[in-house]
Amino acid sequence: MPWFGLCFSMPILIWQLIFFVFPLAFLVAISFWLVRNFRMVPTFEWQNWSYMLSRGFFWDAYAHTLAMAAGATVLVSLVAFPCAYTIAFKFRESAKQLLVLLLVTPFFTSYLVRTYSWQVFLSDNGIFNAALGLLGLEPFAMLNTAFGTYIGYFTLCLPLVVLLQLFSLMYIDRSLIEAAHNLGCGRLRTVLLVVVPSARIGIVVAALFCFILTFGDFVSPLYLGGGQPPTLSTLITDTTKSGQQWPRAAVIATMMIVTLLIAAFGAVRFAYRRRA
Repeated sequence: MPWFGLCFSMPILIWQLIFFVFPLAFLVAISFWLVRNFRMVPTFEWQNWSYMLSRGFFWDAYAHTLAMAAGATVLVSLVAFPCAYTIAFKFRESAKQLLVLLLVTPFFTSYLVRTYSWQVFLSDNGIFNAALGLLGLEPFAMLNTAFGTYIGYFTLCLPLVVLLQLFSLMYIDRSLIEAAHNLGCGRLRTVLLVVVPSARIGIVVAALFCFILTFGDFVSPLYLGGGQPPTLSTLITDTTKSGQQWPRAAVIATMMIVTLLIAAFGAVRFAYRRRA
């Protein structure tokens, strides 16, 4: 029987080896290579690591990326939860199916196309500022700002976070909610003390996906945020353009992967932690 289960698990193991372990190992390896005469030379030197980790612009980009991703994770999760809660507890099954379909529909279109479409709305002469002008309000800058970047993050993550939270909320034992009401627990306290802890795994996993996607996103910070201050993704592009410094870019990418692995392990451990 163990061999039978091992055979069925082989495809996912092979996939992980080919598309994750081997590329990650190669990425770490080239971070120790050197660039000489615009060509990478295989070697084992700490020069790229010492250079990048001693530069202030790297840590500024790292802190900015971490803060933006963490802020987007909190905001998207807070906005998504009322939507997922309403769909899970206030709609009939037929309506739920339709709403789930509508949440999946944005993924039919490329994320890059959706990001470009926001430029029409957020530009100085765009639709939003035109609407503000009709209301007698002064236009303000939305494109090439942190606000524009967050709009892109919401476009990328909000439907996915709502779906993941929804699937977790739909399988909550309704008898727990009825018991809370019978014991005199109000609606808000029931949500905070019964619903949220019962759906903790789905909520945390949804937040984790949001953090991973926004931490490594390149499109929104560049096309909606203007690329200033740079995130780690844009810093990778700038590094590769300056003298073909792929090894230094590999250092940045490795630091990003290490950060995401730490966040993933911490989030999963918290999600599956036994309740006291």
